[in-house]
Amino acid sequence: MSKNTYFYGQPIFSQLLSLIDKSVLNQIISKYQSDRYYKKLNTWHHLVSMLYCCFSGASALRELTTGLLACQNKLIHLGIQFIPRRSTLSDSNKKRSSIVFADIYMKLFKKYRHLLPDSRLRMEVLNKLYIVDSTIISLFKDILKVAGRPRKDGKSKGGIKAHVMIHAAELMPCLVRLTKGSQHDHTFLKQLQLPEGSYVVMDKGYIDYRQYAQWSHQGIFYITRMKENARYQSIDELELPEDKDFCVLKDEKVVISFKTDGQVQELQNRRIAYYDDLNNKLLVFMTNNMELEAATIAAIYKYRWQIELLFKKLKQNFPLKYFLGDNQNAIEIQIWSALICLLLMEVVRKQIKKRWAFSNMVSLVRFHLMAYVHLTRFLNNPDLELQKTIYKTNQYPLFSP
Repeated sequence: MSKNTYFYGQPIFSQLLSLIDKSVLNQIISKYQSDRYYKKLNTWHHLVSMLYCCFSGASALRELTTGLLACQNKLIHLGIQFIPRRSTLSDSNKKRSSIVFADIYMKLFKKYRHLLPDSRLRMEVLNKLYIVDSTIISLFKDILKVAGRPRKDGKSKGGIKAHVMIHAAELMPCLVRLTKGSQHDHTFLKQLQLPEGSYVVMDKGYIDYRQYAQWSHQGIFYITRMKENARYQSIDELELPEDKDFCVLKDEKVVISFKTDGQVQELQNRRIAYYDDLNNKLLVFMTNNMELEAATIAAIYKYRWQIELLFKKLKQNFPLKYFLGDNQNAIEIQIWSALICLLLMEVVRKQIKKRWAFSNMVSLVRFHLMAYVHLTRFLNNPDLELQKTIYKTNQYPLFSP
């Protein structure tokens, strides 16, 4: 009889939950008093239920509760003594503050951030680079006002906007704020706490000259795109290197005037016109850094696409299309739970040697969430057990000819 070397005493779901430090969780529970007034469904029980929802892909309370009920005997060692009813889970999503789940994510991020750096980064400046962007999560009910202009047919959905900042060397959210969809992006810049000498890159939606002037005074460098209707005055044109990047069409110092408390102030910037021959597009960048080469500025802005890939990874693998509640707190809890699942899977991916596509790894976990298989050992060598099975089948066939 063959022995399965991947058999493990805990299901995959329990192995993922073991990455959550219970002592840190107890500190959060004590800080927010999140177990007060709850008889059975404590914070840990609530967290396990929501993470199971994200990993399994459950799209309704009935799917979640029946799924937990089907594997109740595999959850007892986690301290899950009963399966909550739909009404109990719904009330917890409505009343237990989403700040608890937000703090759990941030504590996990601080614990595992040393595992997240990407060794493929070669530019020294990327270690100081922060990327800022936002994404809209559509809602089927008008819970939060949707971003943008209202549609003429009146069918605009409600939307919640996630403002995110990631570190370029970690590629995981280090700051997240959830607001109504109509809130302008540039308001998020006031909440950034950036160290001196750091770089922040963002798109045109974050134009805020007053904030840019403050960053310049603090020694923080920003890189963004200039609006087409921006008014500026050129004061000096920088020389373009002939033997390097011919895609840089113009590099100049400009002054932009803006009003603050009724007074006109001037902001000195660097304007770079760059031609993207791959997409046949002209890009105009704006930055307060006068030392880096123009081609390097363009390369840094190109790296901003990593945050778009993060949004894609989150929405494709942990779909945020169906929510377990129709109130803002329940929606925010589900978003934070999805971010926790994303972080746990990234930690697992960084610990294995074999390179896996993130979506394939999440699919494997979803289909075998309650299987007693050692996750990291299997991910490192998934073909070994298959080869053993084929060998045993050929040597000892089930049916003799």
